[in-house]
Amino acid sequence: MAEVEKKTENLVYAKPKLITDNVMHYCPGCSHGTVHKLIAEVIEEMGLAEKTVGISPVGCSVFAYNYIDIDWIEAAHGRALAVATAVKRLYPQNMVFTYQGDGDLSAIGTAESIHAAARGEHITIIFINNSIYGMTGGQMAPTTLLGQKATTCQSGRDAAVNGYPIRVCELLATLDAPYYIERVSTHDVKHVLAAKKAIKKALQFQKEGKGYSFVEVLVSCPTNWHMTPVGALEFMKEQTSRTFPLGVYRDKSKEEA
Repeated sequence: MAEVEKKTENLVYAKPKLITDNVMHYCPGCSHGTVHKLIAEVIEEMGLAEKTVGISPVGCSVFAYNYIDIDWIEAAHGRALAVATAVKRLYPQNMVFTYQGDGDLSAIGTAESIHAAARGEHITIIFINNSIYGMTGGQMAPTTLLGQKATTCQSGRDAAVNGYPIRVCELLATLDAPYYIERVSTHDVKHVLAAKKAIKKALQFQKEGKGYSFVEVLVSCPTNWHMTPVGALEFMKEQTSRTFPLGVYRDKSKEEA
């Protein structure tokens, strides 16, 4: 049989060049792989592969450097934004972003998160919110929903005992310095495409020297939610996005227009 010629115009889909061939360690149905793909596509499309530095702290995504072929720096738990601040100030010509989970950014790294935003550091934050501590066994996170069960609140999160979920976008939007803040989701194709646009917009603002940009991405954790992958996506749509409403919380480019 004659070999079929592969023509660019016939190409329907191709894996982003920046995504390596390494097998990802994430659980079946986990949204980390989806977000990795979006980041790789955006960096590739913007021609920033040689200029981008990712900062990945402790968490499920600690091995992100195995999957996206750019320069990475590992940070101690909660300290990604401190490291990113240093890298960007030393190498302002580079694109610097952090890839942080909810336990890292909104619990262990709360101080770094708030003050990097308050200073308006010229960096981009990709905040992965799966409303639980995924890597360490499913403990309650600052973003765990009211009533949602975890190993450290087995009857469900109780506001009287555990307090309320922290809404990071809303919190950061009270500060003057951040340039762009948006919350997106990955529960269906439409929202995955919207998430890619938000990530691209955030990096574009950094490229233009506008300042601090923040994208919160709602993702699923079927393993620790004790759901099927499809059930977890439905839970995100019906429950997670109610506690964490999607939308743009700050876009100074609209004010400048």
